Amino acid sequence: MTIHLRHTDQCAEIIVDLDAIAHNTALIADTAGTTVLAVVKADAFGHGLVPVARTVLAHGAHWLGVTTCAEALRLRRAGITAPVLSWMHAHDTDFAAVIDAGIDLSASSIQHLRHIATCAARTARTAFVHLKIDTGLRRNGAPPSEWPALVAFARRLERAGRIQVRGVWSHLVHASDPGTPCVGRQVERFDHAVSAARAAGLDPELRHLANSAAALDAPHCRYDLVRPGIGLYGVEPVAGKVFGLRAAMTLTTRTILVKRVPAGSGVSYDHDYVTTADSTLALVPIGYADGVPRAASGRAEVWSHNHRHPLAGTIAMDQFVVDLGDQPAELGDEVVVFGPGDRGEPTVAQWADWAGTIPHEIFTRLGHRIPRRYLGLSPAEGQLQEATYEW
Repeated sequence: MTIHLRHTDQCAEIIVDLDAIAHNTALIADTAGTTVLAVVKADAFGHGLVPVARTVLAHGAHWLGVTTCAEALRLRRAGITAPVLSWMHAHDTDFAAVIDAGIDLSASSIQHLRHIATCAARTARTAFVHLKIDTGLRRNGAPPSEWPALVAFARRLERAGRIQVRGVWSHLVHASDPGTPCVGRQVERFDHAVSAARAAGLDPELRHLANSAAALDAPHCRYDLVRPGIGLYGVEPVAGKVFGLRAAMTLTTRTILVKRVPAGSGVSYDHDYVTTADSTLALVPIGYADGVPRAASGRAEVWSHNHRHPLAGTIAMDQFVVDLGDQPAELGDEVVVFGPGDRGEPTVAQWADWAGTIPHEIFTRLGHRIPRRYLGLSPAEGQLQEATYEW
């Protein structure tokens, strides 16, 4: 048995195609025909908050959406002045910095509104608020029974000059199937909530309900603003339908060890995988600590030398093994974990199926040990760029 070793500290990278994100943003904006809030939470689904934010704003988005105040302030520190909505907070969060930065806040309870108003008074600025109604998802959002009191209290705070209700919003139950009767019922509840807000004296300029799927495939959900997330990154959001989105992320690594083993060789923990013939095994230095899902062990494939090859055995914390069969192999050979699929390589959707999850989780679990490299058109210059982004 011959073993070759290669020492390197840089064996994997995530390549983010900004041209693809630009294309997807423009496609969604053109299809929806209304204002686009690009969801860039969770570091833009693992693609990189600031580069993605700049790209989407240059290609059809007018708003940005994030989960936390920290994400919103990071956008401001990067010099991004576009409208930003931040929507998940503890009721006693110190909102002073985000209000001072002109960031819109979501509120689902009187307690949240009261504290937002208190923080606004400290900054001597008016806080812009989007009130969220629970139309059936049963997560965030005020329950319908509490909505009349919430909008009445919001109107009192408006009269006092503490807040301005800029929007009313909700979230769909069936995120990938906006044509279900359940979504129709949510639309009815949403319309009723907007009417109640207006009856209380509020005048929200932005009503928003649609995610990626609804933005592309449900005109009755689009209202004044749509909130695409996964579609921006090139994952088709409606099962069985293709809208022409382009995958933006490719995850690659390199072989750091190659060995030839005989038939009947057990591989990795517990020898769950056993070679059926003499085979070449290749070791690659990423694993579940980097976000490669261990649950995909025994099913996943990767791309190398223009062919798909199965993973051999369990995905470990920092590594996994590929069975190349009789494929000639050298140290440093490229291995594509997933990509757009144009060459036949696995896609993120296939990895999600193998792991029993969704592409969102695959993207967002990819760790910061793997650097991101950006390719595509610079939003500022319109020129081809290549840049590496380190944390």
